Amino acid sequence: MSGQGSAGNTIAALASFFAPGLGQLIQGRPGIAIVHFIMAWLLWLILLGWIIHIVSCLDAAKWKPVLR
Repeated sequence: MSGQGSAGNTIAALASFFAPGLGQLIQGRPGIAIVHFIMAWLLWLILLGWIIHIVSCLDAAKWKPVLR
């Protein structure tokens, strides 16, 4: 079962560390991936991009898929 702490989420969190939004894209969430990517670029313009890197990693690590 995938969810918080799973290997898939760990890989997604590591991917988001290198490129914000990449982990969310790996998880199949393109909308939030674009938001994380754009926010990272905007925040790096004012030298606060490290914040979205942390948020992106945590979001990917804690995500739980909706079971239907």
